Amino acid sequence: MIAPAMASASESPSSELVARERSGHTAVVEGNLLYVWGGYMSIADDEVFLPSDEIWVYDLERSVWEVFHMSGEVPPSMSGTCGCLLNGHLYIFGGCDNNGQTNQIYCVDLTDGKYTWKKINYDIGSAPSHRDKLSCWVYKGKIIYFGGYGHKLLSNVDRTNRSFIIDKASWVEEVFWGWNNEVHMFDPMQASWSQPQTHGRTPDPRAAHASATIGKRGYICGGRVMETRTSDIHCLDLESWTWSEIMPGSSIPVGRSWHSLTAVSDSSVFLFGGLSVDCKPMSDGWLLDVETKIWREVEHPFKNKPRLWHTACPSKDSDVIVFGGSCDYILLIDNSHCNDALVFQTQPYPLFRICEDYIAKNVRNNETLRNQLSLLPPKLLTAVQRRMSYYRPSKRLKY
Repeated sequence: MIAPAMASASESPSSELVARERSGHTAVVEGNLLYVWGGYMSIADDEVFLPSDEIWVYDLERSVWEVFHMSGEVPPSMSGTCGCLLNGHLYIFGGCDNNGQTNQIYCVDLTDGKYTWKKINYDIGSAPSHRDKLSCWVYKGKIIYFGGYGHKLLSNVDRTNRSFIIDKASWVEEVFWGWNNEVHMFDPMQASWSQPQTHGRTPDPRAAHASATIGKRGYICGGRVMETRTSDIHCLDLESWTWSEIMPGSSIPVGRSWHSLTAVSDSSVFLFGGLSVDCKPMSDGWLLDVETKIWREVEHPFKNKPRLWHTACPSKDSDVIVFGGSCDYILLIDNSHCNDALVFQTQPYPLFRICEDYIAKNVRNNETLRNQLSLLPPKLLTAVQRRMSYYRPSKRLKY
């Protein structure tokens, strides 16, 4: 069983504050800030949960970490929770703590600087069963959850529709663990749970898959389905609640779990990393055009940095910020968790971004640029000054 980590915030050798390494955590980007919460790490021979009353904040423009204390109805320390950003609030649901999987939902306002947790008590409907390693989509102010691994009472398992596949290796008397393919929706405004009736062919029950939202469609990719790992892609229309499977042509990524899928345009998603069918950590990146249904493997500078059970957040200019995760098979090897952030450029940058980055990179070693900084328009000058902090050699994020 994983125990809570009680150590204080760590610092780098240069005394600059850095977030601790972790896997199974939650991360979101709001504006220019990356927020990181929860997960677990290895200390000596133990795996420990990270404190649930702290949140790490990374300024993506200045390359500066800060850690803040959280108060209120603080959730337990856990990993595998499903987190998302909605109207400036971080919502988390499910996860695994020292007592096993949970089915509680919490939220915290990320915009007021107070970081006060609130446990949400719903008035309508029933919450999903206890689970972790699930995913979600955000659409029209609601959060739609899919899948995950967890437990149910035998009396609540419907064996006729295969919405819950029992893990034969795990059960205790009348309690069964397994994978599900259920769709549940939470409405924060009404504090209500509902279970939409879906149509079409539902994907197989799974956990440790990845999801992304484009327009009115929610996509899922891969994950662990019983004893195998898949690379299939399914789409749920979030208005008609109709499932469809995307059947890509040409080359496709190998089956995997614990990977990430991030929307980077109106028609494409970016897949990175994960654990392959033969339990190898992956470092490959792929773009899927959901209109043409074609996968394309992309070159990137992080081929030597495999990651699994990391987070991947969309940022400005279609960048994808990958943080943390494990660089090896976490069920077999300890001390393999990471705390670096990798920035993937998935689309060509606009001219303003190109100019901003060029000046910030070169101004320290170019006297002519330094002397002309004051001539820049105010907006560009402010942006360049922030990026100059980012490009300090000891602090910059990895591109």
